[in-house]
Amino acid sequence: MSEETVAKDIQDEIIEESEELVEAVEENTEEIVEKTKALTPKPTKMKKHHEAKKLVEEAKSIVQASESELQDCRLLLEEDLRDYEVAKKALALGGFDDAKALLSELGHSSVSNEEQEEETVVFKAKDDVKPIVLKDVRSGKFTGFLLSLLVGVVTFGGLVYWATEKLGITLDLTKVPTNETIQNVFGWFGTQIGRTGDATNGGLLVAASVLAVMILIYVLRVWLKGGSNLRFATEQMKETQKYITYKTNCKVEMDRVDAHITDAIKVLKDYEVLLNEQSGKLKRVLHFEGQKGVLSEYHTTSVHEMKDTQNLIENIGRFIATPMSEEGKLSGKSSLFLHSAKEALQKILARFS
Repeated sequence: MSEETVAKDIQDEIIEESEELVEAVEENTEEIVEKTKALTPKPTKMKKHHEAKKLVEEAKSIVQASESELQDCRLLLEEDLRDYEVAKKALALGGFDDAKALLSELGHSSVSNEEQEEETVVFKAKDDVKPIVLKDVRSGKFTGFLLSLLVGVVTFGGLVYWATEKLGITLDLTKVPTNETIQNVFGWFGTQIGRTGDATNGGLLVAASVLAVMILIYVLRVWLKGGSNLRFATEQMKETQKYITYKTNCKVEMDRVDAHITDAIKVLKDYEVLLNEQSGKLKRVLHFEGQKGVLSEYHTTSVHEMKDTQNLIENIGRFIATPMSEEGKLSGKSSLFLHSAKEALQKILARFS
């Protein structure tokens, strides 16, 4: 058998062993992670690294969709808050301030100016969770190549050292080995495969061995990195789900506050009409009856109008002075005071039914 045939046989054997190793590794990468089964179904033969990449992409997509939805909610809430401020100013100019002043002039007790003039925050969303930062995963191919290259060099050095020990040769690492030394070293490896003193086949054996080790290290590195990536991506998905749950709860609370504000705007407009009407009645009382020392000196109907006006002012004033949210959630007090304002409104409107 010729030297070329022997060398080719050795190379084929090494390549075949490497392919079997790669196939064995790929078979281990086919397991499915049960923790992510709620997500989009994945191909059963997807590699761990590819599965991890898909998990990261899905997590990013979920976060992006949630943030976009939350931003739309914020914009709608901001628009309604502006409408609410406009409605408050319209109420103040449309009868609220005049009615308060007329009650004071007529000698009827009024709500304190301190309560009504207090500056309050209408709504402030609570956002005590840090924005989630999703990291991409890397295949490990580049670091696997560098690591396999390093191990290959070490393996080559180890094989050469082993041969010199067997031959009783001492290599001078400060000098380039002579051709004779190289022939002796690789010839020793040739002897191990039945080719006495054959440096060519010995060199092929060393090269094939080093290549096999490099392939093994590379494949192991990529495989281990794939498993690490999948675990990392799964943890990121868990954190993403927690983050999305929090953001969803925040959006639900913002929707509740937004509905509350929309309802409040309608009530403010109704109060604007009623208080404007009550201001006209109080002006009539002041014009025709003048200022009295005590309420009992006014006509019974006039006193009744004053009390109704006072009740309206107190209810709507108390609601306006109360923040609509507490720690990012709809305030129970604000809901209660809005309900009371509606009841006071209905009592007045019941006269016309």
